[in-house]
Amino acid sequence: MAIQYVDPLSRGFRRMRKALFNPLDIKKWFVVGFTAFLSGLTDCSGGSGSGTKSRGDVDWDTVIYFPQRAWEWLAENPVWAMAIAVAAFFFLVFLVLCTWWSSRGKFMFLDNVVHDKAQVIAPWHEFRTEGNSLFVWSLSVGVVFMAVLVWYIVECFVTIQGLYEVADNIRMLIGPVLMMALGFFCIMIIGGFVDMVLYDFVVPVMYRDRVTTVKAMQKFFPLLTSQFFYFIGYGLFSLAIIIAVVIGIVVAGLLTCCIGFLLLAIPYISAVVLLPVSYTMRAFSVEFLEQFGPEFHIFPKPVSTPPTTETTVA
Repeated sequence: MAIQYVDPLSRGFRRMRKALFNPLDIKKWFVVGFTAFLSGLTDCSGGSGSGTKSRGDVDWDTVIYFPQRAWEWLAENPVWAMAIAVAAFFFLVFLVLCTWWSSRGKFMFLDNVVHDKAQVIAPWHEFRTEGNSLFVWSLSVGVVFMAVLVWYIVECFVTIQGLYEVADNIRMLIGPVLMMALGFFCIMIIGGFVDMVLYDFVVPVMYRDRVTTVKAMQKFFPLLTSQFFYFIGYGLFSLAIIIAVVIGIVVAGLLTCCIGFLLLAIPYISAVVLLPVSYTMRAFSVEFLEQFGPEFHIFPKPVSTPPTTETTVA
């Protein structure tokens, strides 16, 4: 089985070009762009005393003991503490809502890409069960990821504080800090890979078979374990494409005297402007998955028209 990367991307690009530019329909861009916007909703600062270890112009006591200083400040300012707690609560509620909207939006956008449609209401209702199932899993994975991240950051601060208290020179902390930064980077990479597997491949399986997240994962996981390095390659290839797109966006923004940056700062408008990119990448993930067998085929096969025969009446 020869697994390709460029060919599925090329097919995804051709699907995007046919859907968005042949013919060019601005209304379709705004409708499909809205589902792309929904789909990508979640993609997304004391004093010193005689014991202060001040080296250079940096007060390292303030940096190293920032969590304790912040907690003390909140204890001394209960009004601000309450305001921050209320703001954090509403932010979390908004984040949960965004996760719910995004979970449903991923099926809406995928449906429009698979069938070259521009619909919002119909797929919103049709994929309610799958969207709710994905929402529960996305929320659970997000909570676990944040818990691990917070635990790791706390452990890093505790470790650094212990080393700082016995260190004769602040340079002695450079090695441990670099190792902790590497660990943080690895956690982010693992989180990104899990996110990619869930949304790029499990969601299409859910869409194809109309099943819950658990059943789709049960079907996809054996493929992932047996072809793991192909999916690693997919992640690296996708990352390279994203980097190239970001570079292109920066160049385009500079060439338009930063007007392009202003457009991309508006979430929905940016989703419409970047629709060719998101459309191509969504089609690319499906085209890539289809290489692993007919049980993963999602795009409808083209209907062949049988040849017509002419009869001559004598």
